[in-house]
Amino acid sequence: MIVKSLSLTNFKNIAGASVEFSPKVNCLLGDNGMGKSNLLDALYCLSYCKSFSGMTDAMLVRRGDTFAMLRATYQRRGLDEELSLGLQPPRRKVLKRGGKEYDRLADHIGAFPLVLLSPADNALVDVGAEERRRFLDQIAAQDDTRYLEALGRYNSALKQRNAMLRDMGGGGADRSLFMAVELQLERAANYLTRGRRRLVGELLPLFEKYNRAIAATDEGVALVYRSGILDSGLSLTELFERERRRDEILRHTTVGPHRDDLEITIGGLPARRGASQGQIKTITTALRLAQYELLHRSLGLRPLLLLDDIFDKLDAGRVASIMSLLADADGPFGQIFITDTNRQHLDEIVADLPPLTPSGEPTWRLWSVNAGEFTPLDTEL
Repeated sequence: MIVKSLSLTNFKNIAGASVEFSPKVNCLLGDNGMGKSNLLDALYCLSYCKSFSGMTDAMLVRRGDTFAMLRATYQRRGLDEELSLGLQPPRRKVLKRGGKEYDRLADHIGAFPLVLLSPADNALVDVGAEERRRFLDQIAAQDDTRYLEALGRYNSALKQRNAMLRDMGGGGADRSLFMAVELQLERAANYLTRGRRRLVGELLPLFEKYNRAIAATDEGVALVYRSGILDSGLSLTELFERERRRDEILRHTTVGPHRDDLEITIGGLPARRGASQGQIKTITTALRLAQYELLHRSLGLRPLLLLDDIFDKLDAGRVASIMSLLADADGPFGQIFITDTNRQHLDEIVADLPPLTPSGEPTWRLWSVNAGEFTPLDTEL
């Protein structure tokens, strides 16, 4: 799958832009704050219906305007398809595929797969478990619509149980109501934990492979899924019974998949404690490349690969290893988008690429980005 062109109106700092892409490597060069990442965010929005920056829809609309429009033409399984996403807060966003509006945005997830590497990925290692759970859920939801449905049911029932715990006051709990909600939680939790355990097992060898390729040595990295249900050998209902008094005192649910974690280790120690900045960057890059290959295998599509300013805090050897992986014509990666403030990095990535693909299209394209405007630099190389 590739995106052939993108047009943006009033999106973040981009008043208006129309850009056509190479099917292989697309490079965006410019200082921080000029709009490089905003173009990547537009592609992310078209795949996930939300910004990777966590901005609300209102914040995505250019200051002073009332709406934003994103349109892109893709080539997917040999056919051209068009996506459009309209934002006009406070109205709900409108996503259309081939001119037809989706009834549920959730039905779109996984249809146009995308993997993003960004500086924010450091949170996968050095922040709490929530980021790592979100990482697993994002992969599983693109591959399995039942997983996304189970996650939605679990989160809804969890919200209800937490509200019941908060509303107990000094009186006793309605046990029958708790039992009904907890049964919903257990059914969804069983599907989530099985899916996550299987996913981690599939990710691990790919993660080890890419970490070794980037570091040029075996740093002894590993992934372990820590699940209260699986690790205890108890059902979620049994865990609720065991922790009921604690939950009533704290007024929230302390056990379940929403408390699970993906443990990342290096040399047998938690990476968040013993890894250097360069090792953390290597780990997060390897995780995302493993995510890419796993989605490619399961979906039968090559996702878009977005690399947002990823070379910071990496030594020259690791940068060269990543560039070698990305530029490999026989590698698993399809269409790639790269942002950087360093022209040398981008020049080295495209230096060994042939000028044209077998279909006669440019193998790479390069733009200078300044204040939301995109100037082609292809002829300079």
